[in-house]
Amino acid sequence: MNHSDDGPAPLIVTLLLDDEAQGRFDRLREAHFPAQRNHLQAHVTLFHALPGEQVADVRRELAEVADRAPFHVAVTGVRFLGRGVAIDLDAPELTALRRGLAGAFDSWLTRQDRQWSRPHVTVQNKVEPEVARALYADLSAAFVAETVTARGLGLWDYLGGPWAPAGEFLFR
Repeated sequence: MNHSDDGPAPLIVTLLLDDEAQGRFDRLREAHFPAQRNHLQAHVTLFHALPGEQVADVRRELAEVADRAPFHVAVTGVRFLGRGVAIDLDAPELTALRRGLAGAFDSWLTRQDRQWSRPHVTVQNKVEPEVARALYADLSAAFVAETVTARGLGLWDYLGGPWAPAGEFLFR
């Protein structure tokens, strides 16, 4: 989708994780996501489509909520998505941070962004169900709960597949 004709690209907001966790999730995604569809690093999406014309307000809000300490995020399990697999995450701080941002962005939220529930990293998607089921079984059998660190928020321009970085708001 080309956004040059119809205004700025939609904005995506993600949670940024520590480098070690990011690297591990990237390797999983690289190994299991269909190569022709894998335009992105592993990510934890907080908002899928905020209006690009509101970028100044979005940046201001992200800078404000990023004025906090980094926090721990529990890696809690493997989730079967039907045609893919995700790694589930959980942190009370993340839930509260996301709820606060949703309140600030309320009038701009899409149905998808209103329904956000469990944070996760998708490591496989858009594959045949039996392929996803096999990966789910493998990852579940090897799963070890761990804790990773949230280090900030990422802002991205959605370019119809790939994303372009539009800002990082690191926790202090």
